[in-house]
Amino acid sequence: MTVKHALAEGVIPPFAGDKLAAMSKPETVTRPGGGAIAYHALEGAGPGVIFLGGFMSDMTGTKALALEEHCRRRGRAFVRFDYAGHGASSGAFVEGTIGGWRDDALAVLDAVTEGPQILVGSSMGGWLALLVALARPERVAGLIGLAAAADFTQDMMWERYCAEVRQTLERDGVYYQPSAYGDEPYAITRQLIEEGREHLLLRAPIAIDCPVRLIQGMKDPDVPWRTALRIAEKLTSRDVTVTLVKEGDHRLSEPDDLVRLTDMVDAIARKPSR
Repeated sequence: MTVKHALAEGVIPPFAGDKLAAMSKPETVTRPGGGAIAYHALEGAGPGVIFLGGFMSDMTGTKALALEEHCRRRGRAFVRFDYAGHGASSGAFVEGTIGGWRDDALAVLDAVTEGPQILVGSSMGGWLALLVALARPERVAGLIGLAAAADFTQDMMWERYCAEVRQTLERDGVYYQPSAYGDEPYAITRQLIEEGREHLLLRAPIAIDCPVRLIQGMKDPDVPWRTALRIAEKLTSRDVTVTLVKEGDHRLSEPDDLVRLTDMVDAIARKPSR
């Protein structure tokens, strides 16, 4: 039974984030420099939707699958994928950088999709979505950031680290940071921090002029809610809305969160093309 049929029969509720949709074998596209980026794509009407996941996350999460099911119901094109070193894609996580993962997203945009796309970025994916929109403005119909973690390697890692952690990074090249979202720690590399500085956005205007919607939980322990306001302030677009969810956490994957997200996708999709 497919996810679509299971939903229709009431076997699983809408937006359950069930893993059934992720069980089929993904397609792959060659990433810059070699290796394979794994992805799942739905054909459908435009503008399409691309989901960009978070740091050390994969394309089988609740938000990705809920968006996929919503786009399937709407007959809208949709893509979810894994960055290098994540999920089903090739590569080692510890070798990853912000610029490399941005290039993965650009490779998927260029090779897998056609026409304008709505970028939906979660956490790190929100930062990458902004970088993609800067690189391909003509391909982006709109952007939705969920706890968008712009500049997180600098503002939420390096600048928060104590002297001991900084010394570990400088000496060993890697620091294993405990994770609240799994048993395995995050491997934070000196390369990730240093390369990330080449892509910082919040120090100058962000020349993105498409519709942008930012959703931010006020109980997010990882991304300060004021980050969404900083992004909104720096964007040159006049069509920017920030939604603060008072009880929202970092994941923003509760049923109300998912409905809010899919409603925003539909609203952007109805906007006339630029």
